[in-house]
Amino acid sequence: MWTEPRRNNFTPCAGFTLIELVVTLAILGMLAAVAMPMVELTVQRSKEQELRADLREIRVAIDAYHAAQLEGKIVMEANTSGYPPDLKTLAEGVRDMTDASGKKSMYFLRRIPRDPMSGESSNVPAHETWGLRSYESPPDNPQSGQDVFDVYSKSDKIGLNGRPYREW
Repeated sequence: MWTEPRRNNFTPCAGFTLIELVVTLAILGMLAAVAMPMVELTVQRSKEQELRADLREIRVAIDAYHAAQLEGKIVMEANTSGYPPDLKTLAEGVRDMTDASGKKSMYFLRRIPRDPMSGESSNVPAHETWGLRSYESPPDNPQSGQDVFDVYSKSDKIGLNGRPYREW
């Protein structure tokens, strides 16, 4: 005689057990903990690339201003080095002396970039986020003065290459 298998009233539901969920969350937490330093490193690397590009852009503009001054395109005042008096001059422009009408201006920057490593708020103007070195200032102890010979980051942090951002 054939008997029907016993059935219980409990039928398993489709889904996950609590242990499976806890193990899954633990694995995701470990993966996130491993990924976070990589994300931070990527963010720092992109800021460093931006700093390099901004320094290069400003330094090229300073050199272009100086070259224009030596060529006589910009009025050079007595007892000056030929470098711009401030960073704003590079973006605001100066009168082109080769233009007979006197209406043409020379611009060396479209805008002054903000130092990406400066911890200053966005309320501070971009030209104030940079450290300025005058022509008369020694390279190992940059000081501002009557002109802008070079710029540097004011940040005290150290880059991924081991050099402080101030020395870039």
